[in-house]
Amino acid sequence: MDTQLRKTKCHAFIATSLDGFVARRDGSLDWPERFSQQSGQEDYGYAEFSSMIDALVVGRRTFDTALGFSTWPDEGRRVTVLSHSPIEMPDRLPKKAERGQGTPDDIIRTLGASGCRHVSVDGGKTIQSFLESGMGDELILNRIPVLLGRGVPLFGELERDVELDHVRTRAYPTGLVQSIYRRKEAA
Repeated sequence: MDTQLRKTKCHAFIATSLDGFVARRDGSLDWPERFSQQSGQEDYGYAEFSSMIDALVVGRRTFDTALGFSTWPDEGRRVTVLSHSPIEMPDRLPKKAERGQGTPDDIIRTLGASGCRHVSVDGGKTIQSFLESGMGDELILNRIPVLLGRGVPLFGELERDVELDHVRTRAYPTGLVQSIYRRKEAA
């Protein structure tokens, strides 16, 4: 693997329901928002995670959902939105927002060449494609104690196994269980 490419690390910090969904069928995120409001000031390590991130790569659906938030969640960071079709970038977005196309390797090579060393990957299909391609280095999985029964799954069919090492698991008093995994290095 290209050593220059691997200087850029890809991380995912994502919430799922206990049954593995990241959003409702319509893309709605009311359930994690409600949980956040009930759990008070706890950020579950997100501020620390966010402080090391240089850029964000999101899928188109996740991007469209984030546009509905009152403020853009990743102010000041370079944002690459994966989409096969043109995107109208609203004026309120940082000037560093752009449309990206290509494989996870292509995207990371481009970001790495511009100096990005830690990239956050967001969106179920986007995270899945980065993990499957060998570009997902770390997965921070936050399981919220709610069953949705249906919705947008974090994981789906894969062409090959993705082996991960368990780093640690922490249970919070709010019921959230956070597990951190790292990609196994190729032998």
